[in-house]
Amino acid sequence: MSNVIQIVILGLALGGVYALMASGLTLIFGVMRIVNLAHPVLIIAGAFVTFWLFRLYGVDPILAMPVAAIALFCVGVILYKLIFEKEAASAKYSEMTVLLTFAVAMIFDGLLGWLFTNTQRVTTPSYATDAIFIGDVFIPTGQLYAGVASLVVIGLLLLFLQYTRFGYAIRATTQNRAAAQLMGVNVGLVSLITFGIGIGLAGAAGSLVSFIFSFFPAKHWEWIAILMSLVVLGGMGKLGGVIAGSLILSVIAAFVGAYIGSTWSTMTFFLALFVILLVRPQGLFGDKIEEA
Repeated sequence: MSNVIQIVILGLALGGVYALMASGLTLIFGVMRIVNLAHPVLIIAGAFVTFWLFRLYGVDPILAMPVAAIALFCVGVILYKLIFEKEAASAKYSEMTVLLTFAVAMIFDGLLGWLFTNTQRVTTPSYATDAIFIGDVFIPTGQLYAGVASLVVIGLLLLFLQYTRFGYAIRATTQNRAAAQLMGVNVGLVSLITFGIGIGLAGAAGSLVSFIFSFFPAKHWEWIAILMSLVVLGGMGKLGGVIAGSLILSVIAAFVGAYIGSTWSTMTFFLALFVILLVRPQGLFGDKIEEA
């Protein structure tokens, strides 16, 4: 029984981090229908910001989260103005963004590789290798702190969306972009700021990734399918769904890794993506797709 509890705890802690990693991706899709394949490489960029703050100035990775988030928010605003704003009204916008964000991912991959090489990095705060023991169960403090920090950030995001005027505008744009515009919402500004927030969340996630995973620029290719599986499982554009999907899949992957093998743990996400697209393409919490 203690072994099962152990696996569930590890899965939930890692699931919180995955939820933060995927939350910006689903927020951006919900508001602008941008399928952002560059999201994982921007998480890596946030990890590098945190790594150098830790290495040069000794800043704790969790305390570095706001800095990484603000830095990536600015990157997101610039990217949106330069690349995504012009064709936002196009009927083929979502399809176009797949290619555009793939190109952005390639550019950032090359840029980060040129600046920092593809050497594996990791930040090493003291708690990264510690653990809390409760009887026969141990909780790695690094994963625990990362999971709690992720859920705190997501909680703040949900409060922002639920109770602020700009949050109302974001939710209205997510539900019906045309109707929101008719009601006086500046959807252009909402899209710009939301894209920045989504990329800022990637930066915050990168701070946590920096001490629970080793990372290097090309690692983002491993995360694309994982994050897409979480977003699709929860329902494209559904923030609550991606949180639930992340926790569910992470716990399942933890059991698979414990009882079958760590190699198959990652395959859990790929298999889930394949099955959900076949059986329920709108995701567990998504709206039913209307037939033409």
